[in-house]
Formats: sequence, structure tokens, C-alpha cells
Amino acid sequence: MRISDIQRCEVRPGQLVEWTISPATIAAAAALPPDPRPPAYIQESHIRTARSVREDGLFVPTWLGTAFDLPGRADLDALERALRGWTLRHETLRSGFRWAGDDMQRFTLDEEEVSLHREVIGDFADAGALIRYLQDRFDAAADALGWPNLIYAAVVREDCTSVYMAFDHTNVDAYSIHRIPDEIHELYTAGVTGRPVSGPSVASYVDFCEQERANADGIDDTHAIVARWREFISRCDGRLPEFPVDLGLRPGGALPAQKLVCEPLVDADAAAAFEAHCRPYGGSLVGILAATSLIVHELGGQPVYRTVVPFHTRLKSEWSDSVGWYVGGAPIEVPAARDFDSALDMVRAELRANRSLARIPLARVLRLLGADFRPTSPDMYSIISYVDARLIPGAPHWDQRKAYGLIRVSYGDQVCAWVNRLHEGLWFACRYPDTDVAYKNVRLYAEGLRDLIASVSAGGRSRVAEPAFS
Repeated sequence: MRISDIQRCEVRPGQLVEWTISPATIAAAAALPPDPRPPAYIQESHIRTARSVREDGLFVPTWLGTAFDLPGRADLDALERALRGWTLRHETLRSGFRWAGDDMQRFTLDEEEVSLHREVIGDFADAGALIRYLQDRFDAAADALGWPNLIYAAVVREDCTSVYMAFDHTNVDAYSIHRIPDEIHELYTAGVTGRPVSGPSVASYVDFCEQERANADGIDDTHAIVARWREFISRCDGRLPEFPVDLGLRPGGALPAQKLVCEPLVDADAAAAFEAHCRPYGGSLVGILAATSLIVHELGGQPVYRTVVPFHTRLKSEWSDSVGWYVGGAPIEVPAARDFDSALDMVRAELRANRSLARIPLARVLRLLGADFRPTSPDMYSIISYVDARLIPGAPHWDQRKAYGLIRVSYGDQVCAWVNRLHEGLWFACRYPDTDVAYKNVRLYAEGLRDLIASVSAGGRSRVAEPAFS
């Protein structure tokens, strides 16, 4: 699935229909007692960050979503049943938070209390107007500081119907988003054909939050994981790492608007050759990080590349089908290498040594460190993420169904990049601060990544990356 934004996911005119959590469900939620299961640390950190940024006077939408097509003019009743059935399948979608003083309390609705409200918004003849409407609507309906914080929409036409689903990040991660098109297709098709949907029940992310938090609260500031983060942060001058190239930002300046680049890197054959070369070192994730370390050293001159690598925390198979935010981070430090294979070797060693650190939420570690990490940006640090998405259910149909993973590009002072391996090759998406300097350096990074992968794929495997300046 290609990562994109709402502007680049092939939005086409048609009749717009929306589904939101019904007023009756909202009223039922308001009367609920607290659910004793706490938020995950990553959920709490996200919501507190959103509140902090909002108190500073800036509304920063951070929703995630998906877009995909159903064949023909959709049966809206069947689609509504599919959307509601899918929502009930994942408990986090009927669970939210409210403030009790400065504490966050969870509430969770029973399945029978959840219903959807359908509204026909009207016909849109202009794709640009529809895009603007959808973005503004999703910003309001999938707000981190409100509940409900999800919305579903369909653009109905005679030849096909495009479905759009947006969620606050507390409910979903990238893997969750990738699974949605296939799950909705299955439920919708079953609904219109009368075929029953079989399969085991799905484990609850809300239960996972409780378990993960209990484990995290079981450590103190003497734990080895906390000590490792303390050392890492101290070598980052007391901060979490930023992308180590000039982004043209003024220290202490206002949070800048962001831009997005999304484009193919290399085709399927080059992606396979790159993976084959990197496999002895751990695979393409190691390769992307090794390549990044070489390229940013060329661009920024830093002697050591430091970053936090995102890893999923679905460590048990019971969580594999569950919608939620199952992500942790592990720090790595990669000195400037003489060639690509040397960089691969160092990244492999760093990941082997530090991957287990992702099992303890970083927000818990920072709390134990006692440092003042009051967030002023929705991104705590820059990331480079790699996912081989080819085995995710529905992946062979993504191109035919025009399936996209959607990210909201709004404000931020970090660089966040995603490299996905798809059946057609490697896809690159990156959001970055909207400055001329950042544009130039992110462009050079993307070109350097493409050139190095192509060089390795063609057999120039030990060449030091030299970005193609243009």
C-alpha cells in the first residue's frame, strides 16, 4: 500500500456519504463509569502532546487513514453493516478517554451500545473541492482531543465507490491501516452475497495497553533499559535525535508547516536484489538504515548517525489481527562507515544489541529519567521506518483497488520517512519542514537512497553513497 496524503490518493468526484458514531452512542458513552484499564503510554503521550501544542495556540491534525475502492455503486446498507461490524471487532474503536483533573480515564462501550449515523452530504463535481472538504472534515472528526475520533466516508459513483476512513493515531498504527481494505472488502462482500463471515475473535488493544503498562510500571530508574536510554540521550546533547541534516529552522521558532514527498524508489527486481545483498546482515531494514547513515553523513557531516528505530510490539500472535498502536522504539548509533557493507555490519550489531529496548515504552523511560520533555512538536524525534508489506492480507489487490495509507501532513519540525516494500518495488514517503533548505536536503536524501539501492542491486555493493546533487 502506498503511503500518501488525501491530496494524492486519486480522489474523484461523486456523491459523498458519511458515517459517524451516532448521537445515541455518544450519549451512552457520556454516562459510562471509568474503565480501569489505563491508556498505553504511547496513547497518553500522544494526547498530552496534542493538548500541549493546542495550549500553545496551534491546532495540529495528526490523523491516519486509508482509502480504497469497492466495485460498482455500493450497496450503502451493506457497507454500513460492514463498517459497524468492523468497528465492533476492534475494542479500541469503542473506547476513549476523558480528563479527571490531570489524569486520563478510559471509558469503553459495550458492542450493543455502538451504532453509526449515516448522512448524505451531497454531490461533488470538482475533485479539488471534495479533497478540501474531506481534509477539513477529517481534521475535525478525528481529533486527538475529542471523542468520537474516527469517521468513515464513501464517494459513490456508478463504476466504483471510494471508501475513506480516518482515525486519531491513538487507535491505529501503520499495520492496522494496511489491513483495513481487505477486512472491509471481506465484510462488504459477505453482506451483499449473504455469505457468513467466519474467523476467530480479535484480541483487544485495550487489553494489550493494560498488560504493557503493567510491565512498564514494573521497572524503575535502575533498570538496564533506562540506563541505555540515559546514555543515548546524553550523547544527543540531552535531546531525542533529530534528522542530522540542516532543515533551515530557526532555534526557538514557531512550529513550521510541513510538506510531503511520496514516490517510487526502485522496481521489484531492484528491491529483490537489494534484499538479497542485505539478507546476511538482517534484511532490507538494516540496508535502509545503513544507507541512511552513509547519506546523512555526506549531507550533514555528523560523525555518528543516531536515530530511534520504530518496531512493532505485536510480540504474541494473538495481537497480529488487532487494530491498535503497537509501536515501540529502539535507539541506534552508527559511526561513519567506509562503505556500505561496513555500515550494514554496524547497523546489524546495533539492532541486535538494542531492539529489546522497544519493549518498554519510551514515554515511561522519559518519565523515569526525570527530564523535562514537555513536547512542543507532535513528533518526539525523526524516524526512518521500513515495512515489507507484501504479505499483509489483501496486498496483491492494493493496486487494483487503488488502496492508499493516508497520513495528515500539517505542522512539525522533524523528518519522518517511510519505506514500504510492495509487490511493484520500494515506495518512499517523507514529511518534512516546509523550508527551502529542508526541501533541498530531503530531495538529496531521497535521490541518494535511490542511487545507493540501485548501485547495490546492480552489484556495486561496497560503494560509498554519494547523493546525486541536482
